[in-house]
Amino acid sequence: MGEPKEALEKFASAWDRAEVGPAAFFPSRGRVGLESLTADLGLRAESVSFLACGALRPALDRYFAGCRVHLTEGSWELGVCPYCGAPPGFGDLVETGQRRLACHVCGGGWVFPRLRCPFCGTQSSTDLARFEAEEREEGYFISACRQCKAYVKELDRRLRWNAGSALVEDWGSPHFDLVAVRDGYWRPIASLIHLARRA
Repeated sequence: MGEPKEALEKFASAWDRAEVGPAAFFPSRGRVGLESLTADLGLRAESVSFLACGALRPALDRYFAGCRVHLTEGSWELGVCPYCGAPPGFGDLVETGQRRLACHVCGGGWVFPRLRCPFCGTQSSTDLARFEAEEREEGYFISACRQCKAYVKELDRRLRWNAGSALVEDWGSPHFDLVAVRDGYWRPIASLIHLARRA
């Protein structure tokens, strides 16, 4: 994961002493996991979000399964998951043309306006950018915000009807993350490119 050995040893030791547990990886305001995991233990934010997705998702997906049917279209207006509070990990344009954001931490999803940044909420067309993939990868694109410099990868499922789940499509397209990172954009949920980079 590109972590220094000392940081991993510190984390493992804190975990073994029960000073850190699963609750430390829950989403908090504007991030995934407690800030102390980065500040005190030296873990990178990207590694914390990766561990949260890998460790929490199976349990949270099952935990929230019963209540997902109660979220009606248009009843959630925030750019964070209505179930666990995590920022979006991927986006889909579904058959109706609506944008559906996906949570990698708990497996949830929610409809969100296409012309709004889920991270800072801006609706200014001059701040919102869309970077299209080349012809052979038609349907994939990056939605980015020039104001907060955040981005989310998206897939138009009207063009790619046989695509995999949001998590599979996200992890299977690290080359799009590379483009976004090179242009100075960031995302709160780690991708393979983020994990491969050294601190």
